[in-house]
Amino acid sequence: MKSLVTFVFLLATTLSSWAADIQGIWFNEEKTSKIQIYKQGDRYYGKIVWVKEVQPNQPKTDVNNPDEKLRAKPLMGLVILTHFKQSNDKVWEDGKIYDPRNGKTYSCKITKVSDQELAIRGYIGTPMLGRTSKFTKAD
Repeated sequence: MKSLVTFVFLLATTLSSWAADIQGIWFNEEKTSKIQIYKQGDRYYGKIVWVKEVQPNQPKTDVNNPDEKLRAKPLMGLVILTHFKQSNDKVWEDGKIYDPRNGKTYSCKITKVSDQELAIRGYIGTPMLGRTSKFTKAD
């Protein structure tokens, strides 16, 4: 009986941590890029792994980066989500998001709405002063 209780506890723990995972590939709200969220140590990061090309054979670059030396860097592979720590089974906090459309970095919080949707809240100072984007799971 004791081993059955231990097994059920371990199974429940494993399933709850698996269900709470945000790792994978997600579309941004506009579906113009895919972001791969991955775990490194106890922190989560996200990098661009696909960008919708407006003009064929002309890779998009980080033209709005505040550091002029980085403006020629391709968006593909650019890490835009950094240092997120899971605070509960649906929330990852204390991270930053870089917006290549304007070259700015914001504090950020990720909330797992469902297995198919994340709410990405970028803000300055407090989450009340920010904007939320919806990321959807890419198939």
